[in-house]
Amino acid sequence: MPNIIKSNTVKTPVVLEDKPVTRRKLAAFKQPKAIFVVGLLLGAVLILGIRFVSYMPMHHTHYHANFALYINGMREQFKDKQYYEDVAICSASTGITFPQQRAHMHDGVNSVVHVHDNSTTWGQFFENIGWYVGPNFVQTKAGVIYKADGATKLHIVINGQDYTDLTPITNQVIGDKDRLLVSYGDLSQNQVNSEDKTVASTAAKYDASIDPASCAGGHDEAPTLKQRFNNLF
Repeated sequence: MPNIIKSNTVKTPVVLEDKPVTRRKLAAFKQPKAIFVVGLLLGAVLILGIRFVSYMPMHHTHYHANFALYINGMREQFKDKQYYEDVAICSASTGITFPQQRAHMHDGVNSVVHVHDNSTTWGQFFENIGWYVGPNFVQTKAGVIYKADGATKLHIVINGQDYTDLTPITNQVIGDKDRLLVSYGDLSQNQVNSEDKTVASTAAKYDASIDPASCAGGHDEAPTLKQRFNNLF
């Protein structure tokens, strides 16, 4: 038999080294991804911060006007509690739902009208409290009608200007700080002027103050921290 010579040579395994070029390529791949993620987070924080600092609640229309109503020289006092709306009726957060939300009175103050809609007319206000003021008549909540006839007139004065026999107030929009006099009777101009002087001029004070409960004041109030956080998302 032929002699078989066994080789004692041991094969050395080949080890593939991690070349520096490969590591650099991997690092170059990971770096833009990390920058993108960090930038995304910073951008989100910046946007939320701006929303938190700059948030202001939606502005809601709310201003005031003054008025007085006379029948044959006697001023109507509007004593019935039904003339005055509960503060919940004028909540601006839910929008205008009922006609009474557009214009009403509060807290037994019979000379101040609270207005929540820029297009509200004097006719609509009187309807809301159960009265009707037409071009030549006044109808009370009890249904009694006083109609102009001859010397007996329905006198209308707005902001010191006499509109008697000219323009009915039914479609006259209530302006901020308006002063309205409605007076039925046989009156001289001096009497009309005297009654007009009794119309209050407190609307500006109410515009600058905070009204009761949900009937928000005429000015925008600073948002609370809770409102700011709720606006973030």
